[in-house]
Amino acid sequence: MPALEPTVQQIAEATSWDLRVARIRQVPQRHGTDEHAAIYAEVARRLYVPHLGPDFAYVHHAEFYELPHFLAAYEKAAKATSGFTMVTVEQLQAVLAKEPTTLLVFRTITGLTRGEFAASTTLVAEPSGPEALSASKVDAMERHGSAPSASQAKVTALTIDKIMSGTLFGEPPGALKSKQSKPDSAEGWTTVAQFAGAGVPYSHLLHQRHYGGSFRQVLDATSTLRGNLIEDAVEDLFRSNGIPYIRTSYSQADKRAGSR
Repeated sequence: MPALEPTVQQIAEATSWDLRVARIRQVPQRHGTDEHAAIYAEVARRLYVPHLGPDFAYVHHAEFYELPHFLAAYEKAAKATSGFTMVTVEQLQAVLAKEPTTLLVFRTITGLTRGEFAASTTLVAEPSGPEALSASKVDAMERHGSAPSASQAKVTALTIDKIMSGTLFGEPPGALKSKQSKPDSAEGWTTVAQFAGAGVPYSHLLHQRHYGGSFRQVLDATSTLRGNLIEDAVEDLFRSNGIPYIRTSYSQADKRAGSR
């Protein structure tokens, strides 16, 4: 059996696309199946990877996740609650009704995602009657300041209050731990107010980044755009070499195809 390197080198040095395809088709004839994956991987590494953008080095700009948007909501929440010391259900309800974007701050304090918080409101709404929130409503309040109904503001305030007091969820079983068992909410509103007044140590900030992953939320929110970094590079490569292709990441009605 011929060694892998000469085969890879022949494919890489092909002077035309047709010749490269022909040489790749010879791989099964010249090598055992155990070697195929290694050959194809090395061909990809040499010929295609250099054309791909270093997407790990960048994140897309997403206004909702940038500091100004969060800071604006935080300042409203902190001012309306006197540094998170006036946090009765009635006070929270009034703040949320007047400044819906503050839900972003309160939800982040609880440590829950939009979907998780919306699901939590259903636990409160069922026994008490107020209208639960959907994940899209949570997003609309936080992102655009969409006003909640009086019922929605009430259930939101009740949900936040019960989460922070530790009465909404039961004690975690076994080796599990509560998502509220983190430095700023370990003792409910008491530690929130302490951190809001005295500041958060840099070590705590870094630990939370380590816990959640650097830029994790914004990376998830812009995953389609990040995928496009790679697919755009591949598409350009196909176009420049006249290779027919279909861009399957688009919707069925908006698939992009090329045949030059």
